Amino acid sequence: MTELKPRPAPRTIDETLDLLTGADYVADRSLATVLFLSLRMQRPLFLEGEAGVGKTEIAKVLAQALGRRLIRLQCYEGLDVSSAVYEWNYAAQMIEIRMEEAAGKVVRSDMERNVFSEKYLIRRPVLDALTGKAGAAPVFLIDELDRTDEAFEAYLLEILSDFQVTVPELGTIRAEEPPIVIITTNRTREIHDALKRRCLYHWVDYPNAERELEIVHRKVPQANSRLSAEVVSFIQKLRQVELFKAPGVAETIDWAGALTELDKVALDPETVSDTIGVLLKYQDDIARIGAGEGRRILDEVKAELAAAE
Repeated sequence: MTELKPRPAPRTIDETLDLLTGADYVADRSLATVLFLSLRMQRPLFLEGEAGVGKTEIAKVLAQALGRRLIRLQCYEGLDVSSAVYEWNYAAQMIEIRMEEAAGKVVRSDMERNVFSEKYLIRRPVLDALTGKAGAAPVFLIDELDRTDEAFEAYLLEILSDFQVTVPELGTIRAEEPPIVIITTNRTREIHDALKRRCLYHWVDYPNAERELEIVHRKVPQANSRLSAEVVSFIQKLRQVELFKAPGVAETIDWAGALTELDKVALDPETVSDTIGVLLKYQDDIARIGAGEGRRILDEVKAELAAAE
């Protein structure tokens, strides 16, 4: 494993923008500003937006650029303390108890002290995120918070207020330096205002055509320039169609990569039809685009790019 070398946080908005760009994340100035403020103020950053617009990637890029560990808590329905915060290694504890009994060590207080020690504590993401050293605090990604229930959200609120966790058998474990917290949500439900108030907020929207084309150039550099322009223009127009799930930036990158693997240098109706499953993941959406909407969009894309030349 490569040893991480923590680097200081950027000192200006421009440095923050350069940090993101240097890691091939094409961001606008508003995102760089709120990220800079989050780092300076040591406040969690709450990122909201549609799935696939690059919210999770921000945390990954930040960890890479700052040389910090990335600790990810993937949220889901039913997430509880034992999965998110900590639990005890019960099997190892039982073995220790049996060994102490076999050795004749039956003093209850000593036995409890031995089995309820750091040796048998399993640190889950939340507790792990609180153990970073000063100057090397990890990036703590709380991904898709809207998938959890309100009870866990309330528990998380308490942790984010003081950056500490109480383990009854050990006491309170407090962060030497608060982690860099990134919270993402796809807005499948509303997050309580009390949690949002402890964060800086940013809505991550779909990029405009110019920024999305730059993303494709960076992520799929081997793609033909004409093809990249057509792909971005097609997807920009596709997002204006009423679909169950519009394609995100992740799908743009995947489609450009897939078309490049097929040695395509431009879009045509047959290619769009054959590869539409890379972009759209719901049959009703695919059927709508296949019923003539896709050809109409492609004709518009070809005409606009030809006029621009």
